[in-house]
Amino acid sequence: MRLTSFVPALLILALSAPASAAEWIEYINLQDRFIVNVPTQPVVTDITYPTEFGINLPARVHTSVDGQSRYSVTAVDYSNIQKLHADRVKACAGAYPDTCTNQGGAELRGALDYAISTYLRRGGQVTYYAYANSDRVEGRRLQITNADQSRTFVAVYLHENRIYILDGTVPKGAVPPALFQQSMGFYDKDGVRVRYETIYSNFYPAPKREPGSGRIQGC
Repeated sequence: MRLTSFVPALLILALSAPASAAEWIEYINLQDRFIVNVPTQPVVTDITYPTEFGINLPARVHTSVDGQSRYSVTAVDYSNIQKLHADRVKACAGAYPDTCTNQGGAELRGALDYAISTYLRRGGQVTYYAYANSDRVEGRRLQITNADQSRTFVAVYLHENRIYILDGTVPKGAVPPALFQQSMGFYDKDGVRVRYETIYSNFYPAPKREPGSGRIQGC
């Protein structure tokens, strides 16, 4: 499998962004605590997100369409996942052997990779897969060329127990959706934009934020 770096595409787009990029909007959704640049006002759809270990979580998909190009952010709140797993295994607590292992911890720690795996199972040629971060929130990036030669650019992040799945799918020959991916940012529960001094990992204490980086939306 030949991997093609996504980084040059980002640099090319930054230097020669299409004229239509100036018309994109800054989309902020404080309910799901994120900000991103998209070409059109997204349509928000409620869905059920099946996790790796069979828990169905409520989620929202924010979809923006521009011609044949489609951009979406799926936001899934995992904050209650360990309680949901604990409730599911109560009936077999103390049984031997334990046929109802509580997978709550594994579920959360594996959420990033599981989200990527759903794309790998869809098929297509994987041309890029690597670690990533946005505003120093760590995640993963994946690039796939589909059977119809369209290209799907995926980025997945985990911040404060919330998974964000960015999917930018563009037709053959179109400019990669770097503006969409590079603009991803995060808010905390108080509506304050966050950017960290060092890499944020969901499973460790949050690092210090950059001085002056936070602002309450609307203030």
